[in-house]
Amino acid sequence: MHCPFCGANDTRVTDSRLVADGDQVRRRRQCANCHERFTTYETAELIMPRVVKSDGSRESFDEAKLRAGMLRALEKRPVSAEAIEAAVERIRQQLRAQGEREVNARDIGEAVMNALTGLDQVAYIRFASVYRKFQDLDEFRAEIDRLAPKGSESGSAPSEEP
Repeated sequence: MHCPFCGANDTRVTDSRLVADGDQVRRRRQCANCHERFTTYETAELIMPRVVKSDGSRESFDEAKLRAGMLRALEKRPVSAEAIEAAVERIRQQLRAQGEREVNARDIGEAVMNALTGLDQVAYIRFASVYRKFQDLDEFRAEIDRLAPKGSESGSAPSEEP
């Protein structure tokens, strides 16, 4: 590591600590030439796979796009920002853990739908309706019926007593 003050090549580490929940190493260094101290941060460089779109084109994975799609589905729904960020991070980790250089956009969409099912079923239906290009109410109904817990009676409203 070059000294940022005098440019010398000889620096030594005087202290190392884990920061950012263990995802980063903070190192205090001292230059052997000018004796100045400085701090460096070390992180693993993890490359996300490229996304293969349905038309065959390829693009870089864009976390902002993933988050924006989820936020659009979750708009005005009672889901915390922390839960959304945790879901985005889980999807990123799943993609990285596959170890593939490329991943189909369809796989990312399915991962988003799985995450939304656990966060909010209304958001799931919103996302699925756009992602799967629902054409009519029957497709909505079929998806809602698939989500409904087994044994519940759909279509029957609770009776009200005066």
